[in-house]
Amino acid sequence: MDLAYLRAHPAHLPTFLTHQRIRETPVSGGDICAASRLTLDDGHSVFAKTWPEHAGRPVPEGFFAAEAAGLRWLREAGAVPLPEVIVALPDLLALDWVQPGEPGPEAAERFGRELAALHRAGAPSFGAEWPGYIGALPQDNTPDTGPWSAWFARRRLIPYLRRSVAGGALTPTETALVEEIVDRVGEFGGDEPPARIHGDLWPGNVLWGADERAWLVDPAAHGGHRETDLAQLALFGGTPFLDRILASYQEVWPLADGWQARVPLHQLHLLLVHTALFGASYRDAVGRAARSALAGLGRATVDR
Repeated sequence: MDLAYLRAHPAHLPTFLTHQRIRETPVSGGDICAASRLTLDDGHSVFAKTWPEHAGRPVPEGFFAAEAAGLRWLREAGAVPLPEVIVALPDLLALDWVQPGEPGPEAAERFGRELAALHRAGAPSFGAEWPGYIGALPQDNTPDTGPWSAWFARRRLIPYLRRSVAGGALTPTETALVEEIVDRVGEFGGDEPPARIHGDLWPGNVLWGADERAWLVDPAAHGGHRETDLAQLALFGGTPFLDRILASYQEVWPLADGWQARVPLHQLHLLLVHTALFGASYRDAVGRAARSALAGLGRATVDR
């Protein structure tokens, strides 16, 4: 099987894999999927993701279709490089292989400019035209005209707060803090029209390529707030050269006043996703972000 054949017959890929007709090398695929590098007969490499057999349940309906739709939609902007979707099946996703490299300051500055261009491509509404996922959890992408703050509370905070509470990941203290943010979300300011965002842009979803560019992978793409992507880049230790990314971004499309104070608000979505998925190990991070967000409003609810 070469690349041309694979493009013409994508549904044949599982059969070739089952009968070991393609060289397959396991690679890191994150916390959710099993991943491998497939080497085709013409020497071309493909990155394949499958739902792991040990997951204990079947692949969620539309899981890989959501990622494929998001990748294609983000690629339409012609801004940040993203891998091309080669095969999108209900239980398998295959993408063009991106050769990993090392981060560098010039690549970071270029990434900042390209990310601004991606965001500026915009979206027709908040949400998206396809059902969404973030990690293994569903994400409500019902198109919504906003305003952003009300949409963010309703679609991106409340659902994962409820899941986290139901799973015992949060105590009443963190729950009350997040609920106060939901009640006061309109006070944070910074509402903007929908940007075209990656939606799950923690540092692990930035792939520094051998071509000295930063590639985006594993999106939860939708129309959202551009500050969300930028805030997520600072999570979990932060992406390399974040200061240069932000500086070059600002040169292309300056951020609204007060954006620094809103960073923990935007981070709260992904942190709640983590408590919903992985439990109480992320509880303290949710509490810190919520307290920081409320402190930015200038009222000392942080002593709870």
